[in-house]
Amino acid sequence: MSRVILTCMALVALLLGPASVAAAGEASAGAVYTLTNTASNAVIVYDRSASGELTLSGTFPTGGIGGSLGSQGAVVTSANGHWLYAVDAGSNDIAAFRIANGDLVLTDRVSSGGTQPVSVTTSHDLVYVVNAATHNIAGFRADDGKLAPIAGSTQSFAGAGAAQIQFSPTGDAIVVTEKTTNTVDVFVLGKDGTAGPVTSYASSGATPFGFGFGRHGTLVVSEAAGAAPLSAASSYELSKDGTLTAVSRSVPTTQAAACWVAVTQDGRYGFTANAGGDSISTFAIAEDGTLTLVYAQATHSTAAHTTDMALSRDSQFLYALDGGTHMISAFRIGADGSLTRLAGATVPTGAAGLAAR
Repeated sequence: MSRVILTCMALVALLLGPASVAAAGEASAGAVYTLTNTASNAVIVYDRSASGELTLSGTFPTGGIGGSLGSQGAVVTSANGHWLYAVDAGSNDIAAFRIANGDLVLTDRVSSGGTQPVSVTTSHDLVYVVNAATHNIAGFRADDGKLAPIAGSTQSFAGAGAAQIQFSPTGDAIVVTEKTTNTVDVFVLGKDGTAGPVTSYASSGATPFGFGFGRHGTLVVSEAAGAAPLSAASSYELSKDGTLTAVSRSVPTTQAAACWVAVTQDGRYGFTANAGGDSISTFAIAEDGTLTLVYAQATHSTAAHTTDMALSRDSQFLYALDGGTHMISAFRIGADGSLTRLAGATVPTGAAGLAAR
C-alpha cells in the first residue's frame, strides 16, 4: 500500500515549476483552472470554447506560496460560477477570487486555520478547508469575496494523509478522505454552518483518495490500492444523519493507482484517473449506487501520469491534468461514458489542482 501512496505522490511531485502567461481573444463558454503551485503561487486560467477546446487566458497570483499537495480539490469554483478558491499549501492560507468576464480578481487571502491546506470546498456561502499536517478542517463564511472564520468550526481527526474535502450535495455534511490511514471521515453541519465532531469509517479498500457525489447522494471514492496490486473504486450511501454505508466495495479498475475521481452531473458515470496506468476508467453508476466498470481504459496515453480531473458544469467535457506530458487533456463524454479526445492545452511544469466551469 505504501508503495502505491508514494506512486501517487511521486507523480504529483513531477509538477513543480514556473508559470506562463498569455492572452486569448475569443469569448468563452466557460473556463478551466489550475495552480502553478510554485513559490509565487498563481491560478492559470484557460478559456473553454463551446466545443470544449482550451485557450490560455492569463495567470493570476494568489499572493501565497505553493507546497506539497497530493490531493484533489486544491482549486474549486462556486456553484454559481462567481467565485474561485485556492489553497496555498506552503504559506498555510486560502485565496479567494471573483470570476469576472473570464478574469480573476483577488478579493481575500486568509489563514487556513492549520498547516498544509491541500483541499478546499464550498457550498452557498460556506467554505471549508482540510489541513493535512495538522489533521483538521476549518470553516469560513464568504461575504462578497471576504472570508470570515466560523467560530467553533475547526474540527480535528485522528487519521493521516488527507486527500480531499467536499460538501455533500445537500450541503449538510462534509466528507474527508485519508489515504494513509484508510479512512473516510464525515462531519455533519449544524444550521449555523458549524461542523460537528468527526465520525470515521474504515474505507472499503486501501488508500482512499479522490471522490465525487452522484445522484441521491451516492459517494464514489477511488482506492489507489483497493484491488492489490492494482486499484479500485467503491460507492457509498451517505444518509441525512451522516451515516456512511458501503454499496459497491472495491470494484477493480484493472489499472494502477486510481487516485482522482469525477462524477457526471446526472450521476450516471464516474471516472477514475489512474496515475500509475496512464489511463482513465469509466464506471456506470446505477440508481441504487452500484458501480459497474464500463471501460477499463476509456482513454490511455503513454507517460500521461494524470494527476487530477475536472468536469465542465454541464458534464459534456472532461479535463485531465497530465503531469507527465505537461498538458491538460480534453475529452467529449459520450452517452455511453466513452471519451473522445479533443485538442488540449499545455501547462507549466509543476501545475497542480484542476477545476472547471
